[in-house]
Amino acid sequence: MNPPSPDIRVSRRAATRLRSGHPWVYRSDLEGEPALPRGGLVRVLTDRGEFLGSALASSSSQIALRMIAAQPLTESDLPALIAARVREAINYREHLGIPNVSNAYRLVFSEADQLPGLIVDRYDDVIAFQALTQAMDEPEIRKQVLATLRKALSPAAIVERVDPKIREKEELESRPGGLAFGEKTTAIVSMKPDAGSAPVRLHYDAAAGQKTGAFLDQRENYAAAIPYAHGDALDVFCYQGGFAMHLGRVCSSVVGVDSARPALEAAERNVELNRESLRVPEMEWIEANAFDLLRDWSAAGRKFGTIVLDPPAFAKNKRSLPTAIAGYKEINLRALKMLEQGGKLVSCSCSHHVTEEDFLAMLAQAARDARRRVRLLEVRGQSRDHPVVAGIPETAYLKCVIAFVE
Repeated sequence: MNPPSPDIRVSRRAATRLRSGHPWVYRSDLEGEPALPRGGLVRVLTDRGEFLGSALASSSSQIALRMIAAQPLTESDLPALIAARVREAINYREHLGIPNVSNAYRLVFSEADQLPGLIVDRYDDVIAFQALTQAMDEPEIRKQVLATLRKALSPAAIVERVDPKIREKEELESRPGGLAFGEKTTAIVSMKPDAGSAPVRLHYDAAAGQKTGAFLDQRENYAAAIPYAHGDALDVFCYQGGFAMHLGRVCSSVVGVDSARPALEAAERNVELNRESLRVPEMEWIEANAFDLLRDWSAAGRKFGTIVLDPPAFAKNKRSLPTAIAGYKEINLRALKMLEQGGKLVSCSCSHHVTEEDFLAMLAQAARDARRRVRLLEVRGQSRDHPVVAGIPETAYLKCVIAFVE
């Protein structure tokens, strides 16, 4: 029989936040200085002893508790609960019809799927996962996650992707990642802009790339850009060419810019993969610092009909927000100066500390300084396989603005 989970009391501020639906308790909101079980289960109580729910604890993170259930649980309940949540997450994507338009999508999105600290992505028959918290890295939990994925999806392989910085913060043992099941580490993924279109195909290599290997959260934004794009296109921070390949359907030429040579080499392989099945225009890949290139090209008077800006997260925390906004304004200002009359701007931010309001205000300032009038055609977020949950603003992190520039 399992010993009872320890009781942890939290501040009134934390209790209010939990009751509103947010699943986190910060270390500063713990009452007293309780010893938290490393990755273990705790009962969360108000400062007056009222039961609020069950949470997974971290002995090191500033997010000390992550709620996992509204009812009391024991450690023996966790594996079955985790398995059920993984199945529910898979069913949710199937209900949305996402497998009908792509064989690459997010299966589990941490708190958005009530599986805090777990990320799972599908790339055809290869599954990639990340355990980002002490609880999700526990051997029994990992075992249950892998078993559930194998039973539900029958993948050829399951690969663990490791983020060393996060593992260090969570005081998790260092390990290289790699195959957790099977032997396959590569796949060809496809993305259909719509049901009647031929798919864009992209190489996936589980041993390379960022995050779990690709930026699946932009999949629907790739498709959304197609009806607006025209002329010569510039894809800045292009990574492996996701936007560029989709723009290639309608643009006369595409230039992709990234500072990472391996990413550009992968983009070139993606061009060859699609050359016969799609209309692939002239494509050029440039290894460069985006800030320097945009400044030089705007000064030189280069013009494009369509420009995509999809940079990495500039704001890693709230303290870096002013610097991040300045960075976004700089690249958007340069892009606006380079767009032809009637050109289209696709501008993105994946920094969750930068709100949609912040981002639109930045774009307005950049437009004013560039002396361009900007009409917003669409203001978008991440793909539907990355659910946004009401009451958890951190789940809504991606902003994608498509604009008409006069």
